[in-house]
Amino acid sequence: MSDTEAAAQAPGRPGVSDARRVVVKIGSSSLTTAAGGLDADRVDALVDVLVKQDGRQIVLVSSGAIAAGLAPLGLPRRPADLARQQAAASVGQGLLLARYTASFARYGRRVGQVLLTSDDTSRRAHYRNAYRTLDQLFAMGVTPVVNENDTVATDEIRFGDNDRLAALVAHLVRADLLVLLSDVDALYDGDPARPGARRISEVRGPGDLVGVELGRAGRAGVGTGGMATKVEAAAIATGAGIPVVLSAASAAADALSGAPVGTYFAPTGRRAAGRLLWLAHASTPRGAVILDDGAVAAVTERGSSLLPAGITGVEGEFTVGEPIELRDAGGRVIARGLVNFDAREIPRLIGRSTHELARDLGPAYEREVVHRDDLVLLRA
Repeated sequence: MSDTEAAAQAPGRPGVSDARRVVVKIGSSSLTTAAGGLDADRVDALVDVLVKQDGRQIVLVSSGAIAAGLAPLGLPRRPADLARQQAAASVGQGLLLARYTASFARYGRRVGQVLLTSDDTSRRAHYRNAYRTLDQLFAMGVTPVVNENDTVATDEIRFGDNDRLAALVAHLVRADLLVLLSDVDALYDGDPARPGARRISEVRGPGDLVGVELGRAGRAGVGTGGMATKVEAAAIATGAGIPVVLSAASAAADALSGAPVGTYFAPTGRRAAGRLLWLAHASTPRGAVILDDGAVAAVTERGSSLLPAGITGVEGEFTVGEPIELRDAGGRVIARGLVNFDAREIPRLIGRSTHELARDLGPAYEREVVHRDDLVLLRA
C-alpha cells in the first residue's frame, strides 16, 4: 500500500476518500498568469486530476473570469472600478469556459456552465431551480463549471471571491466534501512568508482558530479572496456537516485522496434545511425588528417563534416573505428570519398579543411575525 493510500484510509480525515459528490473550488491565481491571461498548462493540470476521480461526481466552482479578461483588454491589473471589472468578466468568462471545454474534451468529457448570483442562493425558488439544473447535469454525465455571474452580480464583485459560493453550492448539491484550492498550501497561524509560521493541519472547531491571523489579500493580485474568506467558507460548510480540505492547487490529487496535505476542517454540525443555510449566509436582510428582553430569551433559549408582543420597533422597508434581522435592544443581531407581515403593518402590532390582534383586526392577524421554522440564530 502506498503512503497516499494509507493516508486516505487513516481515521484523521473522515469523509474525504469516500466522498462521492465533491465540490472543488479553484482560485483565480491558480489558473492565470500574473499578467492576467489564462495559463493553459495550469487548467490542464487541474482537469487531469478531476477526470481521474473515478466514481465521483465533481462540481467545479471556478474563479478566473475577470482575471482571464485582463490581458485581452490590455489591462495591466485588476481594475478598481466596477464597470471595467464587469467588462473584463464579460470577455473572460467565455475564454474560461472555452479553455475548460477544450481541456475536458481531451478525455471525451463535457462541461456545462452554470452562472449564479447571490439571488440564486438566497431565493428559495431560484435555489430549487439551481439544484435541479445541477442534478440533471450529473445525470447526463456533464461536469458543471460554476462561477459567479460577475457581469451583473455587483455585490459579489465588491465583496469577495468564490469561496462562500462554493460552500453554498456544496450544500445546494448535497455534497459529501468541499475542497478549496488556491496558491497557498494550507492555513497557517500567521503569515506563511514569516519565519516560524506553523501550518495548521486540522481544525476541529472554532477553538482551533483562536490567535490565528487571517490574511485578506491574494499573492498574485488577480483574485479578491484571502485566507479569511476560505475559513469563512469552511465554517459554512462544516456547520452544515460537510468536511473541507484547504490546499494548494498543485496538491489537488493528494487533497482529494485524503493524504495529509493542506488543512482539514472537520464537520461541526449537521445538514440543515436548505432555506436555513441560505437564510444565514446568502440572504440580504431587507429590514429589522427590535425585540425586548423577553422575546430575545424566547427566540434564543426556547426556540420560540417571534410574536408581535415581543417587538418594540421596526426598521426598513420589506414585504411578506422577505428576510429580516432580529435585533436585541442594544442593536445586536441575534437571528434572521422570513417575515409574515409587511413593514408598514408592524407598527400597529407592536406589543400586542395575537389574541388581541385577532379580536380587533381579524383572524389573519393571529399569527407569528416570524415562525420558528423560518428563523435561524446567528452567533455573535
